[in-house]
Amino acid sequence: MITVTIGGECLMIDTPTRRVVLGAGVFAAGSLFAIDSSVAQAPLAPTPACQDGDEVTLRQTEGPYFKPSSPERVELLEAGMAGQPIELVGFVLTRACKPIAGALLDFWQADDKGRYDNSGFRLRGHQFTDAEGRYRLRSIVPGLYPGRTRHIHVKVQPRDGSVLTTQLYFPGESKNRADGLFRKELLVRTAKNEGLLAGRFDFVVG
Repeated sequence: MITVTIGGECLMIDTPTRRVVLGAGVFAAGSLFAIDSSVAQAPLAPTPACQDGDEVTLRQTEGPYFKPSSPERVELLEAGMAGQPIELVGFVLTRACKPIAGALLDFWQADDKGRYDNSGFRLRGHQFTDAEGRYRLRSIVPGLYPGRTRHIHVKVQPRDGSVLTTQLYFPGESKNRADGLFRKELLVRTAKNEGLLAGRFDFVVG
């Protein structure tokens, strides 16, 4: 069970057999996953229901810019960094909709100009899901570069499990249809309020 606060009312929610809607304080108050109060006024649409035997999240190429040994951190957003701030949250789940604690997530992306840092680790970092299978990433919406729509790369690996490599996309982007790698199943659910973009995506791994 997890405790969430919605509209000032504390509720108990079972560890998700459905993917939980991100809304007002959807994660436990004071936890790693509490988001800015401004976002609480703009709840997100629910992600698709997770059902026993659900298909795993689609795999995609890692591309040419992956670098191993990124720093462990949830904050890729740095002071003075240009771009639209985003807080991306969600769960890592089994095909039976059970949360996976301690799963590794390694994120990397372009900056607001569509450039990757290949000499250092700017906008690169890894983290582990908490005891409830949750992750949180604070970053910026990546910029465009020729041939690609906006996307964030990620590798997800449960303990002693195989690696899922994929990419996350953003709704409403004009370049989505022209990008041969784009898949609607990998769209992040988003809501924006007071300058911060809130995002939600749950990974299902085999």
